[in-house]
This record gives sequence, structure tokens and C-alpha cells, in this order.
Amino acid sequence: MSLDPQIDALLQKLAEGGEPAPESRTVAENRDLARSLATLAGDVEPVAAVQDAVATAEGIEVPIRIYTPLTVPRSGPQPVTVFFHGGGWVLGDLDSQDHIARTVANRSGTIVVSVGYRLAPEHRFPAGVDDAYAALTWVAANAGSFSGDGQRIAVFGESAGGNLAAALVQEAQRRGGPPVALQVLAYPAVDRFDDSPSMYENMAGPLLSRSWLEWFWGLYLNTPDEGADPRVSPARSDELAGLPPAVIVTAEHDPLRDQGDRYAQKLAEAGVPVTHLPIKGATHAFFSFTGEVQLSRDVLNQLADAVATAFAD
Repeated sequence: MSLDPQIDALLQKLAEGGEPAPESRTVAENRDLARSLATLAGDVEPVAAVQDAVATAEGIEVPIRIYTPLTVPRSGPQPVTVFFHGGGWVLGDLDSQDHIARTVANRSGTIVVSVGYRLAPEHRFPAGVDDAYAALTWVAANAGSFSGDGQRIAVFGESAGGNLAAALVQEAQRRGGPPVALQVLAYPAVDRFDDSPSMYENMAGPLLSRSWLEWFWGLYLNTPDEGADPRVSPARSDELAGLPPAVIVTAEHDPLRDQGDRYAQKLAEAGVPVTHLPIKGATHAFFSFTGEVQLSRDVLNQLADAVATAFAD
């Protein structure tokens, strides 16, 4: 299927600048690029409250941002969604996917805690995973301080954040908690050594090319063999039984498509309830386009609805 017409038009507009390939840029230049893409998210959606804080656990301090939805569907402590932004473990911050956190908070009726995990290459693997687990542990123990329920937690990750979310629920299971009720993975990277057809079909993009993906991996990992670690490649784990239910989005025109498809299948074969949403016409990172692309808004709303359903009383 061809690209969604609104995505196609947006990508053509972005290409008019004739900028150099991202993998040829410096880390600082690509971080500037990521910040500029935040303007594609559209108008800022109001929420009831936004609070910056620090989650301290496991001897680690992690910046977080807490979003309280405009309305809550129930009385008492509210469920919490712990959110991890994308950006290849190198780009992004608490601002770059602010729009996703706001939409999920309001649409799901959960309090969203967005996690500002450490980035590579300044902080390579396993810093991001360690920060993710520290943030989850802190939320479980301290949710009451922001009217949350530490026993009702979902995790939501986008792209590299989806990698961290998938690795996190496995790590939580290995360590005996904290419990997670739902994992939402949007076009996640889950297998470092993936060599499936989508990696060739979408080698040149659009948006995420295979060479740019290699640029990210090279900055994130210390050594190539770390790719076999399930905290890097969650799809390579054989200990999937008992993981929380999963909602996995894959995009048709994404080099990561097939590894996400396979991970959804592997989870289902292990007895994990899985909802797999293969999105036709979409590219990697299409949630960044909510300002101009209806498909992006619709699928993001669908994921937020899945979170709401997981905590329906």
C-alpha cells in the first residue's frame, strides 16, 4: 500500500529543505532536528496539571514529568501510565513527545509519568534500562504522592521508548515486580540483529532508514555482542510467559515492522494476550505528525483507549 496521503504530503514538505542525511550529522545536530519535529504535533492539548519531579530509586535519579488528566473516570487513586519517549536512545527528552503524554492522559483518564531517561552516547546501555526500572520502582512506591495508584500501572513506549518499555516489563518479571498491567509498544525496536524483509523494503526510509538505525545502535551499545542481551533485544528472550498483556503497533513503511510483527506473534505463542495493530500507509515515528495527519491522531487515540480499557472498573 502507498503512504497515507497526509503523511506523504508532510514528508515531501520536509524534504524540500534538502538537508543532509541524518546519519551524516552530529549528535547535537540530530538533537536539534528532533526538537524541530516537535512542531508537527499541533496545538498543545491542555491537561489539569503538569509537574516536573525527580524519581529516585536503585541509587538513580531520573527526571520525570507528571500529567494529570482534565477529568478522571473514577474516585480515589488513579491508574498510572509510565511513558518512554522515542529518539533512538540518543535523541528526545521530556518535551519532544509532550503531546503523546497529554493525549494519553486525557483520553485514558490515567496519570501519565513521562520519563527523562539518560541518553547515549553520553550514557550508553544499560543506562536507559536502569533508569526505566528505577522510574517504575519509584512510581510503584510513590504514586500516592500525586494521587496515583502504584498497584495499577501501564507502560507505554514509542520507538526506542518501546524498546525500553518491552525490556522493562521483562526486567520487572525477572526481579519479581513492580507489577505492570499493560504494555503498549508503538513501532518498537526489539531485535538488534533483525534482518527481515522490512529492513530491506524500507532500507532508505521514509523517515527512518537502515543506515540511520545503525547510527543509533552504534551510539547506544558499548560492544556489538550486547545486541544479544534481552534488555537490548527483548524479542530474543525465551522467558515471555506471564508478561503483561501487550498492545503493539507496527507501521507498514518502517524497517522495524517485521520485528514488531514477530514479537507480537512470539508473545502470543507464550500465552501473553496481544493486540497487534499493523497500520497501513504509516511510517516510523508517525505519532510525531498528530498536528497534520488524521491517521496519527486516530491510532494514538486507539492506544489511549486501550489503556483506559485495561483499568476499566
